[in-house]
Amino acid sequence: MRGNCVLRHSRFLCTGRRRRRRPNTSTYSPSPSVKDPDIVHWNKAISTHMRNGHCDSALRVFNTMPRRSSVSYNAMISGYLKNSKFALARDLFDRMPERDLFSWNVMLTGYVRNRRLGDARRLFDLMPEKDVVSWNAMLSGYAQNGFVDEARAVFDKMSHKNSISWNGLLAAYVQNGRLKEARCLFESKLDWELISWNCLMGGYVKKNMLADARQLFDRMPVRDVISWNTMISGYAQDGDLSQAKRLFDESPIRDVFTWTAMVSGYVQNGMLDEARNVFDEMPVKNEISYNAMIAGYVQHKKMDMARELFEATPCWNISSWNTMITGYGQNEGVAQARKLFDMMPQRDSVSWAAIIAGYAQNGHYEEAINMFVEMKRDGESSNRSTFSCALSTCADIAALELGKQVHGQVVKTGFETGCFVGNALLGMYLKCGTTDEANNVFEGIEDKDIVSWNTMIAGYARHGFGRQALMIFESMKKAGVKPDEITMVGVLSACSHAGLIDRGTKYFYTMNRDYGLTPTSKHYTCMIDLLGRAGRLDEAEKLMQNMPFEPAAASWGALLGASRIHGNTELGEKAAEMVFKMEPHNSGMYILLSNLYAASGRWADVGKMRSKMKDVGVHKRTGYSWVEVQNKIHTFAVGDCFHPEKDRIYAFLEELDLKMRREGYVSSTKLVLHDVEEEEKEHMLKYHSEKLAVAFGILTIPAGRPIRVMKNLRVCQDCHNAIKYISKIVGRLIILRDSHRFHHFNEGVCSCGDYW
Repeated sequence: MRGNCVLRHSRFLCTGRRRRRRPNTSTYSPSPSVKDPDIVHWNKAISTHMRNGHCDSALRVFNTMPRRSSVSYNAMISGYLKNSKFALARDLFDRMPERDLFSWNVMLTGYVRNRRLGDARRLFDLMPEKDVVSWNAMLSGYAQNGFVDEARAVFDKMSHKNSISWNGLLAAYVQNGRLKEARCLFESKLDWELISWNCLMGGYVKKNMLADARQLFDRMPVRDVISWNTMISGYAQDGDLSQAKRLFDESPIRDVFTWTAMVSGYVQNGMLDEARNVFDEMPVKNEISYNAMIAGYVQHKKMDMARELFEATPCWNISSWNTMITGYGQNEGVAQARKLFDMMPQRDSVSWAAIIAGYAQNGHYEEAINMFVEMKRDGESSNRSTFSCALSTCADIAALELGKQVHGQVVKTGFETGCFVGNALLGMYLKCGTTDEANNVFEGIEDKDIVSWNTMIAGYARHGFGRQALMIFESMKKAGVKPDEITMVGVLSACSHAGLIDRGTKYFYTMNRDYGLTPTSKHYTCMIDLLGRAGRLDEAEKLMQNMPFEPAAASWGALLGASRIHGNTELGEKAAEMVFKMEPHNSGMYILLSNLYAASGRWADVGKMRSKMKDVGVHKRTGYSWVEVQNKIHTFAVGDCFHPEKDRIYAFLEELDLKMRREGYVSSTKLVLHDVEEEEKEHMLKYHSEKLAVAFGILTIPAGRPIRVMKNLRVCQDCHNAIKYISKIVGRLIILRDSHRFHHFNEGVCSCGDYW
């Protein structure tokens, strides 16, 4: 009867109804409470409340108890820890009048689970007695947090070890890649459990040590489905499909993961028909099976088959949708990607990253930025992929102000110092023409990878700061980072744009000896460009003849560009002929040769080039320039008559033209590819898109701030010359990015030193 009263009393406490308070006269009972029915019922009530997460209710029961035992305290401490209330658990532990071994172990485990290993060790050392549970708690704490040597030290001191001790240390070795020590430990004992065999074998497979894994597999006294799946997936991922299929056929037990391992293996090795055959034979499929097959079709650009299977999937999950959206985005189907995105019942950060990347990769930069903004409004937190996509988009359209806003969000999330987002920030600032900001980001990246160094070297080279690029290169070597092929392309490009012929030649001929890198066609193209720009056309042509492989179109293009700079029509024609054979639709090469003819006054040949372009179906790309003003992009074409500020812009250009001519500016009319009067040629040059964008920037961007103009084609020689004069007249820093490089105009001088 007394017990029933207690239970009713505990339920009364749960309801929260008011009752008359009485003084708390409870006392601690050190005697075993298990035999006391009153204590048992109170303790059960505490455990029930804690199990349901009602910590306050459990505390009310605890405070109302007439007598408490160590079991009561342990129930409260254990409940607090299970409900992530560590501070309350520790406080109660400290107030216990008497502790048993279970109390110590519960608190010790709480420290370990909260990764407070220092406190756990201090508590462990204070324990009056320890059992195997105590030792295993410390061992697992060290093991799970990567302190393998400390875990081994605990293991060696244990007077009694059980299977948990052995398996815990073995798993620690495997998870931290210390397979040699794992093997030694494994061989020191005979009676391992099946889970331990699978653990070591999985470690071998993860490290691609399939021979060792197979040897262990063959020795196993007993195998389960995990054993078979581990070996089958290992062979499949390694591309050894024959061995994977042999084991698959031998396997006495197959589950959905066994079948999916074969499907994934065939997919990863491009064997889609075989993958589909296995997929169709599967007795049971889950979402992972469907996703593996859909991903295979997506990877091989078979979007129709991917969509068909997607529609037939009975168990869509968010990964299925994300795979399809990514596939459409990568295969010029961004409209279909958007339709799927809008239909999704649920989205995650991967979904948003996929659609943003899809828009960006297909040149829909404004939509990409809009989706990033919409994602923030939707409350989805950005991950590394979404930040990277947003920053890359800002870089492509040179939206510096928006890029800075994204940078601010990156800083708040703490992603700035990591390589993935840090490198995207580097690219954004460099492509937007701000090398100082890029350098600050570069210095802030904690563990720079090869991409970080290469991005800075190539960025400085493209800005015409060749010597700074080489300083970064030297710092890279001092940091112990080995240059790769991309590094050397950046280094040679820096030497080429800065006119550092001797240094570039030395780097080229010693890259194999110093870094073990064999020059590729890209490195030869850089050298041809380096020699050609310097006017050493004979050496450039000789280098092409001595290349260990056939010159690529880019190499001939570099030679053609150098021929145009130095007026060597004969060599230019030869180079152009080779380019036309390899890339008949490369409009830039036709224009280069036409410029060469026009500069020589060969108007008939200019006409022939126009006719040839028409016959081949080549169209000259329309040139346009843009400038960002107050977070808005303003775009201009040659002779633009649609901009709302056109009258003001043209009036300002006329005013600038007069001032420029007083300073000595003369129009480069030889660049006009039309045989017309000089006055008309001057008029045609006056309103090029980059001049319009520069003029608008001067009129609208506050004094003291740089004017950043972007162009989709190469800047013409006349505009380059004119902007030098403009920078001096208006006293502004003008940064122009064309399709090849950056030009920093200041006080009448360009960073390229007119060497472009």
